[in-house]
Amino acid sequence: MNPLVQSFYDPATSTFTYVVYDRDGGHAAIVDPVLDFDPAAARISTASADRVLGFVREHALTVDWILETHAHADHLTAAAQLRRETGARVAIGRGITAVQARFKTLFGLEPDFPTDGSQFDRLFADGDEFAIGELRARVVATPGHTDDSLTYVVGDAAFVGDTVFAPETGTARADFPGGDAGKLYRSIRRLFELPADTRLFLCHDYPPAEREARAQSSLDEQRQKNVHVGGDADEASFVKLRTGRDAGLAAPRLILPALQVNIRAGELPPPDANGIRYLRLPINQLAGAQ
Repeated sequence: MNPLVQSFYDPATSTFTYVVYDRDGGHAAIVDPVLDFDPAAARISTASADRVLGFVREHALTVDWILETHAHADHLTAAAQLRRETGARVAIGRGITAVQARFKTLFGLEPDFPTDGSQFDRLFADGDEFAIGELRARVVATPGHTDDSLTYVVGDAAFVGDTVFAPETGTARADFPGGDAGKLYRSIRRLFELPADTRLFLCHDYPPAEREARAQSSLDEQRQKNVHVGGDADEASFVKLRTGRDAGLAAPRLILPALQVNIRAGELPPPDANGIRYLRLPINQLAGAQ
């Protein structure tokens, strides 16, 4: 059985959120939801999540899962907000524990902040299977962009996170802590082994002015036309290209606030004694793209 898929695009972070469902009145998963954040005012809002909830309610869906493809550095996740609204379980890859340990140290988080992934309801490993109502889903580990990156394959749909973008844009960066361009190449090649009719749903699109943001790609066009990894591109040439490009990239605009929230499954840090919640800014710790 193949899923029905509804996409939602957030232009502020160039992020796609998906509702994956079996039928109207049936069951659903929400993939990579966005929590709106104004960095100038340090103010959060839920307009993007509310759009998703509106669709869920309009179609009378029971949300079983909120699925994170990885701990994002470019947007805050609305997973906690949506868990409270729907009762769904929040899932991410087992590699989140290494991400949590790394950033607990960087941000100097509270001593009792757990780095065992217990903020999430399920930690998936490569090959795990689960259900979304009548749909069968499985997990493919696709590290490289980060070490917790996953792809969710649901019927003929694959939600690829930050592995490939639209073919003319190429691939995700691999210079974050835990990233590895060689692993990313091998992960993408593994995706290319999926059945030929697989629909690839992208986490991001950065479209040129002449077209709108695009949620979906095909395996064939990625194999043939992806400017970084298509055709006969081998691992060594990809690593050289990816490493060179990454060296000139700035750090993502929301990386510091996003990671502090996303490693908590979307919860904000606990309030200080004055009742105010704070996000921390480690000074001179991000060297360019590092």
